[in-house]
Amino acid sequence: MPEAHPMIPAEIGMLRIYVRRADRAAPRERRPFWRPRPGRNPLYWELILRAKTAGLMNAVAHPAQYGYSDHGPVREDGVEVSDPQLTVCVELIGRRAQLEQFCRQQGDLLADKIVVYKHLERWCVGPNGITPADVPQQREASRP
Repeated sequence: MPEAHPMIPAEIGMLRIYVRRADRAAPRERRPFWRPRPGRNPLYWELILRAKTAGLMNAVAHPAQYGYSDHGPVREDGVEVSDPQLTVCVELIGRRAQLEQFCRQQGDLLADKIVVYKHLERWCVGPNGITPADVPQQREASRP
């Protein structure tokens, strides 16, 4: 059977950053004293906005409903009230070099957070016209 759709593998990586729902990002700018203080964004929002600015391929937040993080107590979302101490997993996908640079640049936000890197392979599947130039990143050196 002939190949109908060529496939080109490309090496990428995934970062998972674990933050609490209650964690907030510091305000980005100074404000005049007569302006009201704007509400600070949740940290997971700020990480996703900064990932977009950094040009990462994908950034999403996965809220937890039940679990624990960093050897803490088991927590769960209540029916009426949400637990602000529950974890949100921010998942970022991009080339390893981009993810490393992102962590270095956002070190102030990530200093006490759990950050996990995982090597992935992206498969670009396309109809007859896909070429290596269509893949948004180059292959990184193979790991042992």
